[in-house]
Amino acid sequence: MIDLAVANDQETFERMREPLAERGIRVHHVPVRERTVALRDPPWEPDAYDVGFVYPGRLMEGGVADALLAVPWLNDHEAVLTSRNKAGVLARLDRASLPVPDSVYVSNDVSEAELTAVFDRFDPPVVVKPNSTTRGVGVAKAHDLDSFLGICDYLSLVHDYRATGDRSFLVQEYLPNATDYRVMVLDGAYVGAVERRLPDEAVREGQWKHNVHRGAVATGVDLPDPWRDLAESVADELEVPFLGVDLLATDDKLVVNETNARPTIDEETKYEPKFYDRLAATIRGVADRR
Repeated sequence: MIDLAVANDQETFERMREPLAERGIRVHHVPVRERTVALRDPPWEPDAYDVGFVYPGRLMEGGVADALLAVPWLNDHEAVLTSRNKAGVLARLDRASLPVPDSVYVSNDVSEAELTAVFDRFDPPVVVKPNSTTRGVGVAKAHDLDSFLGICDYLSLVHDYRATGDRSFLVQEYLPNATDYRVMVLDGAYVGAVERRLPDEAVREGQWKHNVHRGAVATGVDLPDPWRDLAESVADELEVPFLGVDLLATDDKLVVNETNARPTIDEETKYEPKFYDRLAATIRGVADRR
């Protein structure tokens, strides 16, 4: 049996525990946050685990866990950092001629005149997005210059706190009526996709962000081969073994909106056949590097 350490005990942990156990991999919850850890007497026995699933999202806690667990990770520190930098991802993909939204990277502090020039590049509304947050946190839509500058003022206020590590954000084109997809790529190959759609009532109330954590419903879909190829190209360019690729599709446009190196695993029925066989094989391959 291979022992797999998983830092998060939410949906992914619960969904993959039994299928992986059937394939010779024991899944253990190894909490690294909101706790105390005696460094000379850690809660984990040496060599208790063979491999880690994905590097913890809180990078400082991840560094401690990494040092104490001493395991290879399916998605390591570099993979998580790469994906979390939204602007860096878009820049790399654009240089590789992969389709991305028109975007401007803003590193605070910048003047109001510079921000106005940024806004004038787009046909409003525009999307304002913190560069390194997840789950749609802090993402806003601005329909006019005053509201855009107000959002930027708020971000500048947040960035004034010395503990704020990332003082940057993105301004992006808004794609109305776009359909949102999360495509999963494992070890370079497409393994499934879901469409994320808001309930009609939420849309009527003005909600527009399609994050599942904000009420969107994920439904398994069968994507066209060119879309699958695009997601695989993204994972190959970023060199992330297990990657969620977010696509936005309109009637005349398909773009890579974001990526996630700590993706939530959905129900097995929403993925390709033998998904867990392929996941187990990939985990075994990582464990062999130890």
